[in-house]
Amino acid sequence: MNVPLLDLHAQYEQIKPEVKTAIDVVLESQSFIMGSTVKRFEAEISNYCNAEHAFGCASGSDALLLALMAIDIKPGEYVITTPFTFFATAGAISRVGAIPVFADIEPNSFNIDPSEIEKILSGEHPVASRLGVDPKKVRAIIPVHLYGQMADMNPIMDLAKRYKLYVIEDAAQAIGSKYDGKQAGEFGDFGCFSFFPSKNLGAYGDGGLITVKDPDLAKKADILRTHGARPKYHNIYVGMNSRLDAMQAAILSVKLPYLNEWSEKRREAAEKYNLLFTESGYITDIPDCCTTCEALGKEPCDLPSNRLVLPKEQTGAPANNGKHIYHQYTIRVKNRDEIMKKLQKKSIGSAVYYPVPMHEQQCYAEIGFESHDFPKSVCAANQALSLPIYPEISEDQQEYVVSTLTKILSEYA
Repeated sequence: MNVPLLDLHAQYEQIKPEVKTAIDVVLESQSFIMGSTVKRFEAEISNYCNAEHAFGCASGSDALLLALMAIDIKPGEYVITTPFTFFATAGAISRVGAIPVFADIEPNSFNIDPSEIEKILSGEHPVASRLGVDPKKVRAIIPVHLYGQMADMNPIMDLAKRYKLYVIEDAAQAIGSKYDGKQAGEFGDFGCFSFFPSKNLGAYGDGGLITVKDPDLAKKADILRTHGARPKYHNIYVGMNSRLDAMQAAILSVKLPYLNEWSEKRREAAEKYNLLFTESGYITDIPDCCTTCEALGKEPCDLPSNRLVLPKEQTGAPANNGKHIYHQYTIRVKNRDEIMKKLQKKSIGSAVYYPVPMHEQQCYAEIGFESHDFPKSVCAANQALSLPIYPEISEDQQEYVVSTLTKILSEYA
């Protein structure tokens, strides 16, 4: 049996006639940049996300950059974010000349830990203090809603209000997820979304969107995405060329009405995995060494070689009025890289999101980070393994994944 990490072809087969019709409409119009097709999608997504203002852009990476440009971040100022994320989050901070300040994650959710943010802002974080970070120069917080589960936003918003900071939600993996009854992007000053093809709402190429609360900042972000010009050829700001093209907007308008159904099917698949793995007897909880990371860099880690840790619904638990949309179904295992190779030999897709935390990236070496500065992120980077999950995955495929993986784990007993 073959089980890919993601099967986009299965999704396309369901909506092929609608997609082709939508593309034909754009081709007949010969209007490919901005225009009514993009405006219609922006209105649809604004309504879906409960956003005051929404603007399509070229990518989720550009959405982050536009948000930082809109609040006029200055070189040498700081932005707090997580080290356990895709590079675009930290990269956008660096592109405007600001400096990323990392706060470690909460081990069960993989999301940024609000208590670590508070230590930075109060001047009590040992890493930030060692690096000479002045809390008064922190301008914004970028929480990342990783794997489809939102970060713990209430305490983050409380900190932002107390210290008068902007909040930019990196919701690239979380469209449609909920926390305390609110949608991803509904808390912060900005919400930044990606429509990369593998996302829950994916285009057939690059695409992104920024949502904005404040009307003045919304106007500025809108102008910035079109070279900073308003009207055309009259440049108010030094902007950028970042527009969602009409073809992608048309495709996304076809897909959007299916999004809730697809998200629910992902949740059902996650529940099926949880049941099958629990019945297998090969599960465990995160050991104390991975929670406190006292054993980082020492062997062996207390995570048993023949057990796995299931993903945990925390802010995304229905009991907490939340919704985890399972952009990824991510477990923890020891001997992760070796296990991946064995799964591949059995035609099972898997992936690591993300193998190198931001503070260990070569491009940030000059800041002075050390590996043990954010041990929980390092631990996650060594253990996280994403398994196949998509709305169309069959029970037979899931059973094959579970039986194959548990057989591999049994070899380590």
